[in-house]
Amino acid sequence: LDPLKTPPWGHWASKIEYALVVAGNVVGLGNVWRFPYLCYKNGGGAFLVPYTVFAVVFGIPLFLLETSMGQYTQGGFITCWRKICPLAQGIGYGFFVMKLYDFCYVLVQVWAMFYLVFSFSAHLPWTSCDNTWNTENCLELQFFISPNITANLTNTTSAATEFWEQRVLQMSSGIEELGSLSWELALCLLASWMFCFFSISKGIRSSGKVAYFTATFPYLMLLILLIRGLTLPGAWDGIYYYLYPDITHLANLKVWIEAGSQVLFSYCLTTGTLNVLSSYNRYNNNCYKDCFWLCLLNSGTSFIAGFVVFSVLGFMAQKQGVTVDVVVDSGPGLAFIAYPQATALMPLPQFWSVCFFLMLVLLTVDTHFVFVESFITTVTDMFPKLFRVPVKRQILVLLVCLSNFCLHLSLVTQGGIYIFQLIDFYGSTRVCPNFMAISECVVVCWVFGADRFVNVIEDMTGSRPSVFFKHCWKYVIPLLSLMSIILYLVDYQHLKVNNVYVYPDWAYALGLTMTLSSVLMVPLWAAGQMFKTPGTFRQRLHVLCTPAEDPHGHE
Repeated sequence: LDPLKTPPWGHWASKIEYALVVAGNVVGLGNVWRFPYLCYKNGGGAFLVPYTVFAVVFGIPLFLLETSMGQYTQGGFITCWRKICPLAQGIGYGFFVMKLYDFCYVLVQVWAMFYLVFSFSAHLPWTSCDNTWNTENCLELQFFISPNITANLTNTTSAATEFWEQRVLQMSSGIEELGSLSWELALCLLASWMFCFFSISKGIRSSGKVAYFTATFPYLMLLILLIRGLTLPGAWDGIYYYLYPDITHLANLKVWIEAGSQVLFSYCLTTGTLNVLSSYNRYNNNCYKDCFWLCLLNSGTSFIAGFVVFSVLGFMAQKQGVTVDVVVDSGPGLAFIAYPQATALMPLPQFWSVCFFLMLVLLTVDTHFVFVESFITTVTDMFPKLFRVPVKRQILVLLVCLSNFCLHLSLVTQGGIYIFQLIDFYGSTRVCPNFMAISECVVVCWVFGADRFVNVIEDMTGSRPSVFFKHCWKYVIPLLSLMSIILYLVDYQHLKVNNVYVYPDWAYALGLTMTLSSVLMVPLWAAGQMFKTPGTFRQRLHVLCTPAEDPHGHE
């Protein structure tokens, strides 16, 4: 049997399981809280133009490249490069480092679980100011939505904001003061990692089954919230703000870069997970067709999520007697302040709050266990004799989950939010994925050979990709990624929390180290291999650019 066609760890039980796990991985928080905000901020309906362009020339081609490479090599995101170009194995090690930073996003799942538990309370605690954590500046929800009072009391904080900052995060004064551990958040963190362990402990046999629920149920929640949102008073004002096209934004280069970054982020590109998930496919699976459907599902979910979010924000704006732009926020502010306030104003607030936070939990669960699964698969692939035994693999999964749980306890301290934002800003900065995108395309198209890679896809699927994809891989994606990196560096500004807190210099130095730790893996690995390999420079280059395994003989 061909070692590339029959992976030692088996295949997906069915095509549906593969589709559900990939969909659960790519459809996440970026669709719910990032895309709608970017759409509003960058010209409303006009933003759909650059987003669609980037999805076509950047997202879909790179998605096809990564999934087809995984299916062809049948390996983890490090060893797969041996079968393409051993010199480029540093790309895989870069993914490895990025994965370690990505694990910290389990904290969003922890916050959502915390809110989900409180959503079952008889009285939602983020609506009132008579709690132990509230300050004298707290403004209850019933007063907060009154335009007259809100306009006069500018030095006030909403009850929802105080619940988020004083009760959930219990924020300290800065990263220098970690403070005490929140045992409630620590329990949620333990539950998150335990669920992850049981989801992936038996490999794709367990994670594929889990995805039947975790990947589909959020869509039911999204549908329920969409129907409810569209029936709220003021909903269409919010949707108008979401979609009203301001074509002047199309002349702004930053808007196009934002669109490219969103596609890169929401399609889960250059993280290694797509390589690993597709490595469990059978060799003749039609990954070419899968690519279009999964990308369409992702972008469609983002678009629909915008209606869910902005219909509720329109309702909030009408209640407060302000315009929608006043209540618009992105990231945690939208999910943990604006939306909880909105659900509290609806009839049966507990029900709508449970629906929303259950959806958030499941969206984060999918992405999290896929990240860990791809990490485990890659480690197993690097040390097959040691870990490619069921019991030993489960021990490895347990050790990874347990060690990360212990490391992430620092994130549920009073200063944890400062650590999280530092990792989010520097560990996952735009430089890293764009640099990896350039590296992938250069290696596959200019070293392995674009025509050769197209032949591989045709051999696997029976369909020959359009020449359009080859040109995107060779020219368009590297050029756009390079432009994005340059613009990021030109406009770079140090991270500030709430635009107020400035980190100490050592924290910024640590952040820069996190960014470079993944990027430098590519040139350092290449330099190390060139140094170790005997022969002249040209001989070394020839050896290291020749695939370690090429049983198909594609030339």
